[in-house]
Amino acid sequence: MAEIVLNVELRQGVGTGDARAVRRSGNVPGVLYGGDKDPVAISVRANEFRKALYTGKLLGHLVTLKYGNETQPVIAKDVQMHPVTDEPIHFDLYRVDEHQEIKIEVPVHFKNHDDSPGLKRGGTLNVALHSITVSVPADQIPEELVVDLTGMEIGNNIRVADIKLPASATAAIDPETVVASVTGAMAEVAEEAAEGAAEGEAAASETAEEGGGA
Repeated sequence: MAEIVLNVELRQGVGTGDARAVRRSGNVPGVLYGGDKDPVAISVRANEFRKALYTGKLLGHLVTLKYGNETQPVIAKDVQMHPVTDEPIHFDLYRVDEHQEIKIEVPVHFKNHDDSPGLKRGGTLNVALHSITVSVPADQIPEELVVDLTGMEIGNNIRVADIKLPASATAAIDPETVVASVTGAMAEVAEEAAEGAAEGEAAASETAEEGGGA
């Protein structure tokens, strides 16, 4: 079940002027979309909305919208913040069924940096994707996707297919998409490549010698 409940009020007006009036009254304006119904202009008390937002469990999560005695599971997909005050000024909610399969972006986090030989030697973790779109039931959206950097060497790539997803989720993008890579100075990469080539040549030479002496 959703952990956050937003008590909403209906807005009669739309447009910039109405949104400003709503904010002056101590509310945050928003719009409810989705399903087989028309969009509805709504608002939430600013202090209640801020409290929900700062839990970190509002955006991209299943939320219960409450209007009087009616409730509706929704997904909060977008929150606009004021560029100066960093206060929420508008939000978008989307109607869903609680167990409906949806596509949604889930943040990617990295762990065990100290257990990566490449990073310990001065390599850099270059992150290409900070989130991955997954297909998942609305009531089973994961909080995060975790990438274990243990054993990662310079030149290694982490692809979507390498990330362990919850049993209920599947990646909604190409599994070969690179999420992150461990890179180093070009000289160091070239040196490692040369060492690898030399080792390969030495092994081939030994194999040839052994074959010739048989």
